[in-house]
Amino acid sequence: MTLIAWLDDLSNEDVNIAGGKGASLGEMWNAGLPVPPAFVVTAEAYRYFINETKLNNKIMEVLEGLDVNNNDELTKKSAEVRKLIESAEMPTDLKIAIVESYSKLGQMTGTDETFVAVRSSATAEDLPDASFAGQQDTYLNMKGADDVVDAVQRCFASLFTPRAVFYREQKGFDHFEVALAAVVQKMVNADKAGVMFTVNPINHNYDEIVIEGAWGLGEGVVSGTVSPDTYIVSKDKKILDVYIATKETMFEKDENGITREIPTPDELKDKRVLSDEELLKLVDKGLVIEKHYNRPMDIEWALENEGVYMLQARPITTLDEKPAKTGGGAKPPSSEDAGGNIILKGIGASPGTASGTVKILNKIEEIDKIKEGDILVTKMTTPDMVPAMKKASAIVTNDGGLTCHAAIISRELGTPCVVGTKKATDVLKEGTIITIDGEKGVVYEGELAKKEEAVQARVVYQGAPLITATEIKVNVSMPEVAERAAATNADGVGLLRAEHMILGTGVHPLKVLKDKGEEGLINVFADGIRVVADAFYPRTITYRTLDAPTDEFRGLEGGEDEPEEHNPMLGWRGIRRGLDQPEILRCELLAVKKLLNEGYKNIMVMIPLVSSVDEIKKVRKLADTVGLRLGKDVEFGVMVETPAAALIIEDIVETDIDFVSLGTNDLTQYTIAIDRNNEFVAKYYRENHPAVLKLIEHVIKTCKKKGVKTSICGQAGSRPAIVEKLVEWGITSISSNIDAIDTIRQTVARTEQRIILDIIRDSKNRSGL
Repeated sequence: MTLIAWLDDLSNEDVNIAGGKGASLGEMWNAGLPVPPAFVVTAEAYRYFINETKLNNKIMEVLEGLDVNNNDELTKKSAEVRKLIESAEMPTDLKIAIVESYSKLGQMTGTDETFVAVRSSATAEDLPDASFAGQQDTYLNMKGADDVVDAVQRCFASLFTPRAVFYREQKGFDHFEVALAAVVQKMVNADKAGVMFTVNPINHNYDEIVIEGAWGLGEGVVSGTVSPDTYIVSKDKKILDVYIATKETMFEKDENGITREIPTPDELKDKRVLSDEELLKLVDKGLVIEKHYNRPMDIEWALENEGVYMLQARPITTLDEKPAKTGGGAKPPSSEDAGGNIILKGIGASPGTASGTVKILNKIEEIDKIKEGDILVTKMTTPDMVPAMKKASAIVTNDGGLTCHAAIISRELGTPCVVGTKKATDVLKEGTIITIDGEKGVVYEGELAKKEEAVQARVVYQGAPLITATEIKVNVSMPEVAERAAATNADGVGLLRAEHMILGTGVHPLKVLKDKGEEGLINVFADGIRVVADAFYPRTITYRTLDAPTDEFRGLEGGEDEPEEHNPMLGWRGIRRGLDQPEILRCELLAVKKLLNEGYKNIMVMIPLVSSVDEIKKVRKLADTVGLRLGKDVEFGVMVETPAAALIIEDIVETDIDFVSLGTNDLTQYTIAIDRNNEFVAKYYRENHPAVLKLIEHVIKTCKKKGVKTSICGQAGSRPAIVEKLVEWGITSISSNIDAIDTIRQTVARTEQRIILDIIRDSKNRSGL
């Protein structure tokens, strides 16, 4: 039995030993990240404590038949269980193990008795699909063996706080299967501290990191007691937004080692917490942690005497949650819809809109007054309020930021939330009706306009709400998302990738050919294309023939013969591979022909990674052999993804192609010599690099002169700043990611209107008007 484990011996695989927090700290420690030293009183130690004190049956008796939705009963039973645990005599051998480990930690840090944080770490905590945020207790600035032992025992008891019991019930975790470890960690006496998300949790932008910071210890930010500064930084190290909050209070350790909340000194209240240099240091650490875990992360950090410390890292659990509670098909509110009066503003912390009756919660004892559909208004939510938060249609708080308790839990529940309003409990009146916009951070007087009828399962295209001369199209990687993509009202599909049609089968195309013959492979492609063509009909879809990197196809059944390439991005892929394996490309062309014969007139074809005119000619010749006339039966185009193609664009357009599509992901990496899959140089990857933009401009303007349509389907097509330039240069269409369609449509409309206005103004100036 392991009672004590040190970070040296722990990794992410040890959640059952050290709980989520302890396992994560061990993982970061052994990855060389700046984590303060710590030991863990293990989950086995907790179980040993419960068994030796014979508390198991007693706890079961107390909780038997408990209705967790009855707040009074939940509070009473929770208190009974915690009293049982806190009053029990800790087994001597466990107590000695904690005392000896605390002494060893003091020797490591150069003191006899060091200040430590004793932090609860449950075995069902910080999991990829459940945050369990703030469900158990943490005790800061503990000093002395007796105090540390007592704090560990209180952590054990906190496994049965009302919030923890309620949350486990809601998530389906057995109370007696979950155990609790306690992390005893050297205390960082932070000058400034906070949290960091490696993905923007509001708009789910994976290119942005959100950092929140306040003066002193991080307790104020994590709990939501302090409204922190909020910084948004791109992963290529550009500071995009700085919001400086008024920080009325801060947490510090006093001369006796007690953690206390104090008024923030006047000179610091409205002062920016983090410098640009400190922000970029934190971003560096965040990127390393995200790369190490290979997923978006929620990180607690602290700065002390110029040192940067990582105190915790957990997976973000709220990026792909259910839609926010918007009341079915309700449209977003406008000032006219909601009575024409904005009565409060704050930080949009969880997207969605909702209307309801204001219920102000000043103390936890009032929790039962929150009924289904009410809007919960409070200074700041606490974990004890989760039962009420589940009933509320929206949440508004005085304090907090994007990563406070209210924000995290609201996003997990899919409930609209506005935080950091400073005065919600004063301005909003009990019993009145208000409307919340959790994305904009706005509170309106009155009720949202009547709900629109629910959208039918089969979305019918009715045209884009904004009319633009430049077509707005959408990228589609998998046929499975066709309906969702069509619901954006995009003007068509600018890029339908073939790769996922194959990857979805799990079988290499050559093996499909061998086992099922040509017809079998034709059907794989035709079935995938048909789903998207159906969803968008009569809008056009642009099918890109197979771009099969060897590293992706090697893992397929029958892919054992795929070559090992040092850099597959520069290897056997694109149309060069298609022409080397014409039996596969032939099936793709036959699939398109089959669909044409079925009546699908909305399919266009383009070929990837073109670098010479000869490749275009060879594809046309192969298509002729199967009876598909490219440019006549279907519109035919090429991808411009290499500098070679961009520089010989005059020759390419002379081959009678119908359109060109700019693939900026590859064009960027080939132009500036950056492997976009190489994390060591990813920070230098810039689609707005001057050289890339010059190539794009050259292609668009050359094609425009020759009457060849141009489009873009790389990531740059989802970036408004680049889109403005594309429209100015005369691009025909822009294909964006599904979630960027509305933003790009608005950007295009605004840019087109500005161009028209500039022409009118220039004309008037020349005529002397």
